[in-house]
Amino acid sequence: MASPTNMLVEEQVHCSICLDVFTNPVSIPCGHNFCMACIGNYWKSSALFMCPMCKKTFFKQPDISINTVLREIAEQFKEMRGKPILKPQQNQQQWVAEAEELPEVLPEEVPELIPPTASGPWAHEVSCDVCTGPQQRAVKACLVCLTSYCEEHLKTHTARFTKHKLIEPVQNLEDRMCKKHERLLELFCKKDQIMVCVLCTEMDHRAHYTVPVEREWTEKKVQLRKTESEVQQMIQERLKKVEDIKHCVELNKSSAQREIEDSMQVFSDLVRAVQKAQAELVLAIEEKQRETEHWAESLIQELEQEITALKTRNSELDHLAHTDDHIHFLQNFPSLITHPRTKNWSETHVHTDHCVGTIRRAVSRLEETLTEEIEKLAETELKKVQKYSVDVTLDPDTANPWLQLSEDRRQVRHLGAWQDLPDTPERFDTVVITLGRESFSAGRHYWEVQVGEKDDWYLGVARASVNRKGRIAVSTAHGYWALAMKKGQEYRVSTSPPVLLSIEPRLRRVGVYVDCEEGQVSFYDAVARSHIYTFMDSFGEKLFPFFYLYCCDKASDTLSICPVVDTMHSKQC
Repeated sequence: MASPTNMLVEEQVHCSICLDVFTNPVSIPCGHNFCMACIGNYWKSSALFMCPMCKKTFFKQPDISINTVLREIAEQFKEMRGKPILKPQQNQQQWVAEAEELPEVLPEEVPELIPPTASGPWAHEVSCDVCTGPQQRAVKACLVCLTSYCEEHLKTHTARFTKHKLIEPVQNLEDRMCKKHERLLELFCKKDQIMVCVLCTEMDHRAHYTVPVEREWTEKKVQLRKTESEVQQMIQERLKKVEDIKHCVELNKSSAQREIEDSMQVFSDLVRAVQKAQAELVLAIEEKQRETEHWAESLIQELEQEITALKTRNSELDHLAHTDDHIHFLQNFPSLITHPRTKNWSETHVHTDHCVGTIRRAVSRLEETLTEEIEKLAETELKKVQKYSVDVTLDPDTANPWLQLSEDRRQVRHLGAWQDLPDTPERFDTVVITLGRESFSAGRHYWEVQVGEKDDWYLGVARASVNRKGRIAVSTAHGYWALAMKKGQEYRVSTSPPVLLSIEPRLRRVGVYVDCEEGQVSFYDAVARSHIYTFMDSFGEKLFPFFYLYCCDKASDTLSICPVVDTMHSKQC
């Protein structure tokens, strides 16, 4: 076995390209030595004249000559090893021949034999920059030399440059160099969040706080782990949301099936009610017709009896008129001169339309049945929308200075005096309106408001962009969907023009329901559990609950946002 001294000397006479003892060694201007044939072939296969070791680039091909001293030393080593002298081309041919003699194996068993142009699992791996024949896979890359080395060439490199920094091989080592100073990017500028070289810290980044890239890498890796954890959490949340949506779809299918079954039941009941009303109406008409017919028959019979009596009297009168017996005539004249007792038929009529109003009354009774069914459906509907109850509070930044809000922001009353409040863009300065703090742009939402004895108010929702300064018209044309109680004008809705509503009994507690996707705003009597009115429209932007309260005389006249409870047994907040 060769001694360590001999090994060190032998490494110094090895060509870093062919990995064998020098054959006709030459020196290039950067000081590195190679076989004449090896460096010639290397430059032929490259577009630049570059040193394979230090990557120093020359503008033209350097003039080279054989280093005779190094050649003699190399020849001595070859004689000591007793090996024949081979040219680089012969080495390559021998390597190929040996490779052809190898048994057939799978590509992954001999990855070093696959050239960089091959396709397969190594097609995108980094090749050795020093190999001139079939390029082997690089195992390390030097950040100083900017060169990737296979396992054999790495041994030569590490023997000569023990302090060079090695990393896992990458495709573009030039990207790790400063474009301006051609130095290694080994520092990170905290201010500009970029990598810099040492010379950058003396110029453009002189007063900036810089740290080694390894330290920044450690910090960023901690952040990366945190971000990765957050992303994983987001993934889990979205997976859960997917499951929730799928579950909701299944519930929606069940709900739709129940709705279909309920609708079939309701309409079947209505059809039966119509058919029953129709049958009862036909029976009533037929019975009336029979009664009329019997009464007419009795009249005819009575008339026929009177006709018979009158015909008899007429015969007697005719016989008396033709007699010449004076005594007989005078004896019977008094009894025949008067009419037989008959009925006055001048006012007697058989009406041909005895069923006047019968159909209307039947339909009215059917309407009552339909109204009862609608009330039942409205109560069921209210139970469903109450599931979407939200916590609504008042926004003091929007309240008109005449309005006073409670500390919990759930009640509003007209103070009767002007408050000195900042005139912000959000505040209503003329009309006594305040908005809710919460806004709605999607989903379904429901809340209830106690109106009490107040008789001058508006409730509903308003677009976020409604005008808040000067006089305001509360209507859908101006971005308001509202139910109102106007003093002396009963109830109305804010359509254009307004539609008056007949509501009995007087409203005490109003439910407001908003479905942003469907474009629906509905109002309910939460005490009577009945439907009042529904708007169908498109909103186009965020909606806010809004409250209009005109001047009142009693401090108890307030509008109060109430928790949604079972209003069948509770009529107060």
